[in-house]
Amino acid sequence: MEFKIKPLGETGLLVNFGDTISPEIHRKIKTLADYLQMHPFVGMQEYVISYTSVAVYYNPFIVRKNALPNRDKSALQIVIKTIKDYIQKAENLPQKPAKVVEIPVCYGGQYGPDIEFVAEHNGLSVQEVISIHTKPEYLVYMIGFCPGFPYLGGMDERIATPRRTTPRLQIPARSIGIAGNQTGGYPISTPGGWQIIGRTPVEMFRPEDEEKPSLLNSGDIVKFVAISEQEYLALRNGESK
Repeated sequence: MEFKIKPLGETGLLVNFGDTISPEIHRKIKTLADYLQMHPFVGMQEYVISYTSVAVYYNPFIVRKNALPNRDKSALQIVIKTIKDYIQKAENLPQKPAKVVEIPVCYGGQYGPDIEFVAEHNGLSVQEVISIHTKPEYLVYMIGFCPGFPYLGGMDERIATPRRTTPRLQIPARSIGIAGNQTGGYPISTPGGWQIIGRTPVEMFRPEDEEKPSLLNSGDIVKFVAISEQEYLALRNGESK
């Protein structure tokens, strides 16, 4: 497995697996991240996944204090060796099957005010946009921007649409949108410039759930399913009881 490691200041390092966004590079990233999750080394504080790399942060004082056979080495050297060992060990582990998450979406109308623009921009009908958007299985590459926000790969370029020239000051929580060749959802209400094509009744971020606050995680597979407004309201009312 090819990778490069470089320091991030005095308390972190970056493990880079390539320079392109691809499922294969993501698989390598997820393999290391899963191993770190199962076997955090003494002094590790957290890891952060991106499209092509994993950032690992640690406390250098704890790392050196617990590295008795390697007291002559710096914390960075000790962690680099640990990460290299982890990558080698993780390669031999069986791959976990991806979790598939179906997300119902009510497209258009008050829930997707930009879907007609997306259709017009691409020379399609609104129904064609919906059909194209709901066909793929999307890979969650990472979570970022705001709590629970998924960066998805796999959208059909036939519905790629530029961001809004003027971002909205407030996008409703659970809105589903398109920006360029990306699609994703806003778990919380926030400013944003994506073209909003629909909304899901499912909460994508639950801060009260301390163990799993985000509906989606890196490595999950997302499948969008079109629903009617009646179904949307029924699901929302059901969740609120």
